[in-house]
Amino acid sequence: MEVALIGLLFIGLERRSAGISINAVMGLLVLQIPPLLERDYSVSMDPRLTLWITSAVFLHSLGTVGIPGGEGFYSTIPGWDHLTHALSASVVAGVGYATTRALDVHWDDVQLPEQFVFVFILMFVLAFGVIWEVIEFTTSAAATAIGGSPVLTQYGLEDTMKDLIFNTIGAIVVASWGTIYLNDFVTQLLTAVGIANDDADGGE
Repeated sequence: MEVALIGLLFIGLERRSAGISINAVMGLLVLQIPPLLERDYSVSMDPRLTLWITSAVFLHSLGTVGIPGGEGFYSTIPGWDHLTHALSASVVAGVGYATTRALDVHWDDVQLPEQFVFVFILMFVLAFGVIWEVIEFTTSAAATAIGGSPVLTQYGLEDTMKDLIFNTIGAIVVASWGTIYLNDFVTQLLTAVGIANDDADGGE
């Protein structure tokens, strides 16, 4: 996947496309997070968890390029935009879950019920999704104004509403199973940064 992103970076440079190049660089940076956590903090990541995180950034970068001689997959494959939004939203939901776990573990007088965590993750993702859509609109408008290629593309109000729906789907998936699948990883991470101790479990 890293080799593919390097290839996408060179394609962006060859096409002189700031959008493709920046997205490829961002993808490469995200790919460094799992080995960084394992090397510097001894936080091991399940291969499936690593694949989940890296797939979100890889598919987004790939979508800006498409096949040689054609337009990007965002323009040619229906639903590609919504797929990447759902994946990205699920990753953001994971960050939201880690945030609630940090609060729950760090302060003894804070007890967060599962229902609150579920709602918080949904609200966290929806808020992030709205901010992201504003960023997409702003960067797209700015690129059009200066005659450059947009780093992020906004396709209209209907597309924005669909993006938010798929964001919600991704958030619901993580909010439903995050407490089971992400708990061990988040506990390792919080222990590594000194927020939790080794015997912390589920905020108790």
